[in-house]
Amino acid sequence: MEMKKRINLELRNRAPEEVTELVLDNCLCVNGEIEGLNDTFKELEFLSMANVELSSLARLPSLNKLRKLELSDNIISGGLEVLAEKCPNLTYLNLSGNKIKDLSTVEALQNLKNLKSLDLFNCEITNLEDYRESIFELLQQITYLDGFDQEDNEAPDSEEEDDEDGDEDDEDEEEDEAGPPEGYEEEEEEEEDEDEDEAGSELGEGEEEVGLSYLMKEEIQVNRNFLPTLKINYLGIGLSTVKSVFCRNLRVVSNLWMCIYLSACFFSHCPPYSL
Repeated sequence: MEMKKRINLELRNRAPEEVTELVLDNCLCVNGEIEGLNDTFKELEFLSMANVELSSLARLPSLNKLRKLELSDNIISGGLEVLAEKCPNLTYLNLSGNKIKDLSTVEALQNLKNLKSLDLFNCEITNLEDYRESIFELLQQITYLDGFDQEDNEAPDSEEEDDEDGDEDDEDEEEDEAGPPEGYEEEEEEEEDEDEDEAGSELGEGEEEVGLSYLMKEEIQVNRNFLPTLKINYLGIGLSTVKSVFCRNLRVVSNLWMCIYLSACFFSHCPPYSL
């Protein structure tokens, strides 16, 4: 497919000034020149024209907002001075797999003051002695050459994404260090204590009412001072304590046999012996 037709396809009913990224890889340049791309793409920030048989950049339009330019696997051998004129804000330039042979060709990139990453991999220039040292000396504004800096540290995939991630991490760390607002922990602890007290009181009241209603229904009378304080749970009837459940004003029982009889009456649902 020719480049002009490919551009119309990639627009997808958008106006050229609305496009920020344009990928034209593997299409065909007529006579090795750019066609169909003009100054109306003024918002373009990323342009890729890899493997399009491009040999000349003479017809490259003015793209002042362009940051990344992919020109790999073409047949470009010179004319790089156009880039500084048409795309002055380039930060990333990929010329790998082209016909660039000597340092004088690359020297034209000195005017790209914002250029940080340059890729010349698989170009004949890489066969020169002290190739990397020479490029870093010639283009002092760049940080990465062929994906690595002067100390052989690999370049990140996207410097912009790394910056954004770093900002988000800094914000998260600041929030962690700041911690919860003052008084937050105290309020939370007070709420937990209140919830526990309410739950305990509800449980105690429920047990007391059920046990008391049962005893009153069966008209059982037992001296509250006779039995020790303990929990009784008989046939699903819960009593928090004997003292808090059994009826008041119960008669003192001094006879052990009477105590045994009263206990038997209680557990067998029989009314006690009337004294």
